[in-house]
Amino acid sequence: MNTAFSIRQPVTNFTALATSENQINYQRIEQAIRYLEDNFQRQPDLEEVAEKIHVSPFHFQRMFTEWAGISPKRFLQYLTIDYLKSKLQESKNLVEAAEAAGLSSQSRVYDLFTTLEAVTPQEYKQHGAGIRVEYGFHETPFGMCLIGVTERGICWLSFLQNDQDPRAEVEAMKMHWNNSVFHEDRTLTQAFVEKIFSGHTSSQKLHLFVKGTNFQVKVWEALLRIPSGNVLTYQDIALQIQNPQAMQAVGSAVGSNHIAYLIPCHRVIRKDGILGEYRWSSAKKKSIIGWEMAKAEGK
Repeated sequence: MNTAFSIRQPVTNFTALATSENQINYQRIEQAIRYLEDNFQRQPDLEEVAEKIHVSPFHFQRMFTEWAGISPKRFLQYLTIDYLKSKLQESKNLVEAAEAAGLSSQSRVYDLFTTLEAVTPQEYKQHGAGIRVEYGFHETPFGMCLIGVTERGICWLSFLQNDQDPRAEVEAMKMHWNNSVFHEDRTLTQAFVEKIFSGHTSSQKLHLFVKGTNFQVKVWEALLRIPSGNVLTYQDIALQIQNPQAMQAVGSAVGSNHIAYLIPCHRVIRKDGILGEYRWSSAKKKSIIGWEMAKAEGK
């Protein structure tokens, strides 16, 4: 996995979060992805795209290739409707084969962690009472993130939008775990972010701690079965949880996911091959899917 990005030492103020160099570079990459997709029929050249994001062609090519491991135009091919539709059946076959072999969501199918624990019914009613959440902001290959960690596992991971006030994301986390105790500890959370995005394997697995209804938890567990670099439809997920008529409810549960990337709600797309919306912006969904597919192909 390409590790050209860096996870820096924790910043000390919100202004620094908004102006970091890596954050600016990722914003440029997102802008380039939007422009390339909007103009795919015309096939804009490297010089045009670089001018659009206000960097030299050489700098743009190097910046993008360091991030994705492939060229911008090759990257965009992963996001075409025809390619994504072809991946749907391939992904479905992979998941079915894994299930036939007895592999569950707590298995090798998803190698970053082995457990997903949900709050108990009593804890759900108490809205997080008695839970202590340590949190911090960190850089990732997809811009700045906010991560929250408890003794029982990672309980929050979200991406900041461009120019978003980081305080708003903290408030969103607090609303979800509203009766919990919150403490900022970037030194503690940095180790988790490094493990999530560095690509290095470890015998110590990541654990997730979620708060949701029984139905939501079933959907999130199903998402864990989608291998990196693959995609499934909402209907596929509904079938996996043995509730084929619940596609709308599945969509709602996917959109309610509060642990981005690790619970890969970005890997769920429409059956017509259109990527659709994403809680943390459609452009970020495109960047994550394309990035994962590039890494999977390069293995």
